Amino acid sequence: MGATESKLNFRKAVVQLTTKLQAVEAADNDFWDRFWSENIAGIQDFFALIPAAEIRALREESPSNIATLCYKAIEKLVSASNNLHLTDQEQLVVLNCTRLLTRILPYIFEDPDWNGFFWTKLPDQAENHDNTVPLAQSLVVAVSNLLFCPDFTAVSAGSYNVSNKSIDSSNFDSCEFIWEAGVGFPYSPPSNGKIDQNRTELLKLLLTCFSETMYSTPASLKCNKWIHCFCSSDNTQALPLFVSLLNVVCSYNPVGIGVPYNYMFFEDFREPLVEVACQLLIVTLDQNNALLQDEHDASSTETAKPNLFINYLSRIHRDEDFSFILTGVCRLLNNPIQQTYLPGSMKKINFHQELMVLFWRLCDINKKFLFFTLKSSEVLSILVPLLYHLNDARADQSRIGLIHIGVFILLLLSGERNFGVRLNKPFTAAAPTDVPVFSGTHADFLILVFHRVITAGHQRLQPLYDCLLTIIVNISPYLKSISMTTSTKLLHLLEAFSTPWFLFSSEQNHHLVFFLLEIFNNIIQYQFDGNYNLIYTIIRKRHVFHQLANLPTDGSSLTNGKQPRKKQKFFKVLSESAAVAAAAAGSAAKLGENSNSTISTSLADTPDLDNIISPVTSDDTRQQNPYGSGPRTPSDEVQPWKATREWVDTWKSKLPLQTIMRMLQVLVPQVEKICIDKNLTDESEILKFLQHGTLVGLLPVPHPILIRKYQSNSGTSSWFCTYMWGVIYLRNIDPPIWYDTDVKLFDIQRV
Repeated sequence: MGATESKLNFRKAVVQLTTKLQAVEAADNDFWDRFWSENIAGIQDFFALIPAAEIRALREESPSNIATLCYKAIEKLVSASNNLHLTDQEQLVVLNCTRLLTRILPYIFEDPDWNGFFWTKLPDQAENHDNTVPLAQSLVVAVSNLLFCPDFTAVSAGSYNVSNKSIDSSNFDSCEFIWEAGVGFPYSPPSNGKIDQNRTELLKLLLTCFSETMYSTPASLKCNKWIHCFCSSDNTQALPLFVSLLNVVCSYNPVGIGVPYNYMFFEDFREPLVEVACQLLIVTLDQNNALLQDEHDASSTETAKPNLFINYLSRIHRDEDFSFILTGVCRLLNNPIQQTYLPGSMKKINFHQELMVLFWRLCDINKKFLFFTLKSSEVLSILVPLLYHLNDARADQSRIGLIHIGVFILLLLSGERNFGVRLNKPFTAAAPTDVPVFSGTHADFLILVFHRVITAGHQRLQPLYDCLLTIIVNISPYLKSISMTTSTKLLHLLEAFSTPWFLFSSEQNHHLVFFLLEIFNNIIQYQFDGNYNLIYTIIRKRHVFHQLANLPTDGSSLTNGKQPRKKQKFFKVLSESAAVAAAAAGSAAKLGENSNSTISTSLADTPDLDNIISPVTSDDTRQQNPYGSGPRTPSDEVQPWKATREWVDTWKSKLPLQTIMRMLQVLVPQVEKICIDKNLTDESEILKFLQHGTLVGLLPVPHPILIRKYQSNSGTSSWFCTYMWGVIYLRNIDPPIWYDTDVKLFDIQRV
């Protein structure tokens, strides 16, 4: 009965505030206290009791009242943050103020007229200009301090047997109250579900503060001052907060002690905390915001304040810390794909997209961590779940962004030799059922999944084809042996991409043929001995290479070539195959996804390959990308492009066919002679001959290995910013913090 009465009293206060035409005095504490003194169970009630329409009406018709409401709520939080020991009633006030601000802030952000509101001073500070701070800074610092409040959001790991009442402001050190053991902290405090819930609510408020970025268009993005304040030296809790967030994420084990179906009987309060901690980490480590901040600092007279979160992450260097982070990320990424004998017996997490962005941030900001990952066998534990997610999401339009982030991570990893070498380890796990059966290595698995993404993926994935093939090019010089199935699929792609209807349909399509030829050349020149399966497949499909060498360039061929009368069976009209696959995917349980999701967010344009790679040869000399064409000009999109003889001639003569043709010239007569002499009908004898054959001294001089390394740029930073906030928007649906607000960073699409 008490809870119902509390909700009724709270609702009456909301109605009175929204119907008052005159401003309510800030000094009327009896009225304002009704918004945070009632015992309301959770944040969902706040969303139900304060409808969006009433918040907007209050903002438009009584701006002074909504401003005072925010002032008073922040004032309560600031007051509580100065007290180390909160009573039960004070804790309730803090939580209610937190929930209230989480509900209201998005509706203030969506109105451009309120842009500067939170950067004004508190009313009682306005007269005293010395040592005053903006409202936003007061809120961020207060919430940060409250996240290390004993018995409310923290448990002292170093003094379990000492009453927290003995702690006062003179001897309080928040670094003793870090939430979990891991990087830079050896103690693991006892778990407490109530404390985890309180942390989660405060972190959700911080995430809501940082979401001001959502209400700017991509073209008008500026440095997010909320994030800058939170990650700067103005926030004295920056270090313990960074360590706490990182350790909480990387130490989380959703399976627990492994008891089947345990998650059905016990509520896990740690998972929501880990999820919002991961989201906060990727937001605060956002390189796009750091670039915008650098631009702002360059044009400002104020002293620059670096992002301490990025600074702390870049300075991690101990192997045990790297091992802790990598093991934690691998454990969580592999969780959704783990199989058990008892269906549904193991808890599955849903925040793998945030984890993928976090792993990207870790590798991009701390190069020592990237090299540690590549040296470790755990790199394959990163690769396998990425490939599972790529294969599972390939036909689902709502998960196009997941495929992009997976491909970008693999492009980053493939730029290092160790990654290609590691891929030679035999693949023993169970492959997805729709990937062709094979017996081989992790490299085989990667190539087969990429083949599925290209030939049976959504049509919107076409801009990623060159990235996918670039990854295979980067690893190809180190692949000791690929299976017959994989070899067939690689030739399959060449046959598809080299048909006139595909080559002449776009100005960029011939690049894919160049990439595939480079893959074959790398393997022939550097790994010929073990790749007899590929050599045999090339010999069988030699007509494809002869057709490429004799590609017709007369006007009628160009015109007729663009009209595919009989498209290859394996390269159907992509939109049709994608529609069928999407329908099948929709009926099946989506891997690690919320099946109730009916909306998706749009993405920024995929950056051109030339802008995200830096070609480097094996002797570390930079080279121009031989297939690059530079960024597309706007005129390319306006005027319909047509293939011409001159255009074909510019690249046809550069096709790297010499090595393959020389190999065919040597081996084809030998294979034909063996078949005739021994009357062979079984390919095993031919494979045995090729296995022991050699081309030493017969091939052209080996070309230098060209590795295309990922390089940071504004295009990918902007893409990640849009994708990251789109994921956060969709993941926070209980409560729906930003749902039905006027978001401008991306479009909301019904799926």
